[in-house]
Amino acid sequence: MKKLSRDFYLRQDVVHISRELIGKFLVTQIGDELTSGMIIETEAYNGIVDKASHAYNNRRTSRTEIMFGPGGVSYVYLCYGIHHLFNIVTNEEEIPHAVLIRAILPKDGLETMLKRRKQKSVTKKISDGPGTVSQALGIKIKHSGSSLSEDLIWVEDRGMNFKKKDINAGPRIGVDYAGKDALLPYRFRLVDNVINNIRDEWYS
Repeated sequence: MKKLSRDFYLRQDVVHISRELIGKFLVTQIGDELTSGMIIETEAYNGIVDKASHAYNNRRTSRTEIMFGPGGVSYVYLCYGIHHLFNIVTNEEEIPHAVLIRAILPKDGLETMLKRRKQKSVTKKISDGPGTVSQALGIKIKHSGSSLSEDLIWVEDRGMNFKKKDINAGPRIGVDYAGKDALLPYRFRLVDNVINNIRDEWYS
C-alpha cells in the first residue's frame, strides 16, 4: 500500500490521470473510522477550455477557487443541494483541472460504510454513483481543499493493474449543457465482468 505522491497529481494530462486512477484506492480517516474503496469510475474535467468544467472560460468563484491551486487536493461541491461530490484537483497552479470520482468498490470499513449508507449488506447501490461515494466514505463539502498528502483523505496504489481492454472510455454523464464537449470520451469505467469478479472475490 503506497500513498500516491503529489507529483502524480501535478502532471498536465488530466484525461490520462483520470484513467490511471482506475484501480487505485480512495481512503478516508474521518471520525476515527478508516474506510476505503477501489476506484472503478472517473470523469476528467479539462479546465478553462472544457465547457463541462466549473472553471470553463476561467470562471473563478469562492467555490471553484480551490481548482486554481496546485494539484493534489480535494474539490468537494454540493450537487442539487443534496449530494457532496468528491473531485481531485490536478495539474499545476492556475490550471484548474479536476477528476470526479464517480464510483468505488468498498474495501475497508464495510460496517461503517453500510451504516453511513443505511444499508444492511454490500450491494451495487452502496457506492456506484458520485454522491454515494462521498456518503459511504464520510466526505462532505467541508473537506474541500484537503491535501491528499495528509491522513484525512488520500489515494493509495495497492498494485491493482488492469489491461486496456478492461477499462471503457465514453462521454461524461449529466453534462448535456456542454454541447460538443459533452461527447468527449472523458469518462472511464472498469468493465462489468471485471467488477463482478472482484465483487465475488471480496464479498462472497
